[in-house]
Amino acid sequence: MRRLFYLMILGFWACDEKPKTTIETWVPYDETAIIANNADHESKYLRYKLIQSKVSDRNDLWKQIEPQISDFTAEDYERLKPLILEQDMMSMQDAISEGKLNYKELTQWYLYRIVLFENDSLSTLNNIISINPSAVEEAIARDEKKSGDNHPIFGMPILLKDNINFEGIPTTAGAVALRDNQTADAHIVRRLEHSGAIILGKSSLSEWANFLCDGCPNGYNAIGGQTLNPYGIGEFDTGGSSAGSGSAVAANFSAGAIGTETSGSILSPSSSNSIVGLKPTIGLLSRGGIVPISSTLDTPGPMTRNVMDNAIMLSALTGEDAQDEVTIGNSPEKEYWKSLKDSNLEGVRLGVMKGFLEDSLYKVNIKQLEKLGAVVIEVEAPQVDLSGFLTLLNMDMKADLPHYFENYAGPSIKFQSVQDIIDFNMADSATRIPYGHARFEGIVNDTTSAEAFDSLKTRLMSEGRRYFETMMNENDLDAVLSINNWSAGYAAVAHHPALTVPMGYEKSGQPKGITFIAEPYSEEKLLKIAYAFEKETKARKIPADYK
Repeated sequence: MRRLFYLMILGFWACDEKPKTTIETWVPYDETAIIANNADHESKYLRYKLIQSKVSDRNDLWKQIEPQISDFTAEDYERLKPLILEQDMMSMQDAISEGKLNYKELTQWYLYRIVLFENDSLSTLNNIISINPSAVEEAIARDEKKSGDNHPIFGMPILLKDNINFEGIPTTAGAVALRDNQTADAHIVRRLEHSGAIILGKSSLSEWANFLCDGCPNGYNAIGGQTLNPYGIGEFDTGGSSAGSGSAVAANFSAGAIGTETSGSILSPSSSNSIVGLKPTIGLLSRGGIVPISSTLDTPGPMTRNVMDNAIMLSALTGEDAQDEVTIGNSPEKEYWKSLKDSNLEGVRLGVMKGFLEDSLYKVNIKQLEKLGAVVIEVEAPQVDLSGFLTLLNMDMKADLPHYFENYAGPSIKFQSVQDIIDFNMADSATRIPYGHARFEGIVNDTTSAEAFDSLKTRLMSEGRRYFETMMNENDLDAVLSINNWSAGYAAVAHHPALTVPMGYEKSGQPKGITFIAEPYSEEKLLKIAYAFEKETKARKIPADYK
């Protein structure tokens, strides 16, 4: 394959010495054809103006990877592939326990694979922004400390969406303004590391978590460029804003990833990339140390290739954060994965949205749920008023971004407001993405009073709760069934958890997910329902060009 030339195996055999692995220099490619082909695309989210970053050199990534895989060869990659590719965390832990694999090799395998595909212009997905230069060193330390009592996430290489603080790598939110934002760890990162996870690096995203431009492609940011979908480069939307996390997990670039959601930003890229994504209840997981949009609606959440791994990651992320008051009393440490294996759908009551029944994949999967013992009830979604949703985001970010700058940003960051970011971008065209900053301007220009804002938040939550409770209470439902992120806005304002699972592919090959939504703090119930569904349907298929 052409991409194999992008990892050049140089050196010679001497005694037991392995040949050294070196990485061929990345040279930007001509992207005009893909841009021209998509200029009139029916979806505005695929009308690209730029693919590659104008401000970053991919060779800086390779400088972080190359010394970490210098003793890892193509033969190692192929030998370990059956133990890692598409395997769940428990299976990889079993292979490690049996001596077939170790954490160092696991971490190197993912780093090697990233270069294998990302250093080839025909397969690059632009989904990685930065790499932890100490990842393999940390994996070696895990090998020295492994025991049978470790959390299942112990030693697993995890990617963080690049709006989540991690000490040692800048947290950029995709923005040049934060290129040098060196921070302490976010609370959820400390939780992951407490359980032994390895932070592999940072995944790409829609700049400022999709709250900068209006109607622009998902997954574009100035630092990383345009994230692409492994199921169809330039053909299918990545979803946003956790585009890099979705794309990277789908392509098997890590054991799992963390995304963040305000409204649809985990559900959308998860369903678009045929993976499992959980948007938890607001308050279950800390937002401390995450570049915000809305303290009312924001939450991080796990993105994985299967439900079991999602439960494992969720368990590692939980834990109260004294600096994020919504978690106090709401974030118990729980071993979610332990209750999944015995789950089934017998007697589970699921509400089917009548308005979605025209979708053929939805209908097929509803029939499958019935065969598995679920009680399926057609429900009519009530009319509710979500007007003012954008105002909620505007007013929250106007206050929450300065709070991040003051309390969580690195010492070199001197910005104090959204207007400061606009001014920075306007000062140099190279720092701006080519889609404008209409949403940032909307934040600055929003003059909603504090009293009106409080009233708006109360009304939106009440309307969101009424939307789901009307259907659930009248029919005694365990969950409501949606598609992709189609009900994300309602779940957001209601603070309801939502879990999307692959349910198949359109004739074009585009992935689609079925989304289970339930009452607040019912993550365990959702995971059990989804696990029972996934166990029987096994709908996810690896992207054909990334096997």
